[in-house]
Amino acid sequence: MKQRKVLVSGCFDCLHSGHVAFLNSAAQFGDLYVCLGNDANVFSLKNRTVFQSETERMYMLSALRCVREVRLSQGMGLLDFEDDLRQIQPDVFVVNEDGHTEQKQNLCKELGIQYEVLKRTPEGELPARSTTEIRKGNRIPYRLDLAGGWLDQPFVSSLCAGPVITISVEVDFEVNHRSGMASSTHQVATDLWGHQIPIMPLEKAAKLLFACDNPPGKATISGSQDSIGIVYPGVNKLNYNGSYWPEFIESSLQEDVLQWLESKLFLIPIFPRPHGFEVLDEQHLVQEFAQELSIAAENTWKAILDKNLHALGLAMTQSLKAQCKMFPLMWSSDFDAMIQELDDHVMGYKISGAGGGGYLLVVAEDGHPTWKKVKIKRGNLV
Repeated sequence: MKQRKVLVSGCFDCLHSGHVAFLNSAAQFGDLYVCLGNDANVFSLKNRTVFQSETERMYMLSALRCVREVRLSQGMGLLDFEDDLRQIQPDVFVVNEDGHTEQKQNLCKELGIQYEVLKRTPEGELPARSTTEIRKGNRIPYRLDLAGGWLDQPFVSSLCAGPVITISVEVDFEVNHRSGMASSTHQVATDLWGHQIPIMPLEKAAKLLFACDNPPGKATISGSQDSIGIVYPGVNKLNYNGSYWPEFIESSLQEDVLQWLESKLFLIPIFPRPHGFEVLDEQHLVQEFAQELSIAAENTWKAILDKNLHALGLAMTQSLKAQCKMFPLMWSSDFDAMIQELDDHVMGYKISGAGGGGYLLVVAEDGHPTWKKVKIKRGNLV
């Protein structure tokens, strides 16, 4: 009887016991082929160089008993393995929870390939491992804006004052570069402070990060919601009125509110924004759209404090629609099918950051096993 072919893909940098456990589990489905991400693509997706070169990673993976063949993917992007997949014609494509994306699942569906998502399960009594934890132990969070994004830019809030609603999130997965979670500002914070934000007044730390993120001569100023959203714990309302810095900041650290939000917000990876993507290439800056954005953000804040799930989903969706009226390139036609499939399962949604790719943030009563949970940073308002 012919043995089934199984394919996995990934960069497998800092090869560890978690990788080996995943590969052993995948090999249970048949002969295991590995498509290894090349160095250039790892840098493109993650905005970092690899610890171990593609040659070294290929050598180590090829030495594992469970692996039949390793190929170096020549493609780029999240589907860098597509040409190899079509050539190998596997019966099964296996990913772990962090590696699942709708694009991979849809490609397998198109080609009639069984798609399997495995949980991260350590071998025996071994500790759970991830490359992210091993690389840095970085405790600097990322920023996730829930509503009102773009009002931190004076050319928008000068049309209508309004808030941006942000949360500071701690992640247990590797955030791709250009994913709308202030990853570039996160990198500046890491370069500035190392692996954790120093103990100092929050506004002072946020202003310092904002200044370092926007040195003299920078062509496009990153909005201050990125710096504030990373530094300030809990959920925050940043009130803008035509300036780069908010007039005032309202914060909530109520544990019941934060736990409720964590149980209702989920991230679905889509794809990083493509290189060369410029959301500002098309703009429709009118007071009416800015006012819609401001109202949607105010409604989002109220829904959070009231813990009103239906109102939260509606307000966040309205915020995204107002953003897309002003900046149509935020929305890609690729999102339409995804939203249609999710329509019966979610109460609302928005695209992370400036759109074009990254993550779909959804509001739902219950999450799907492949969706990523949101963990809000706790702390004191100093």
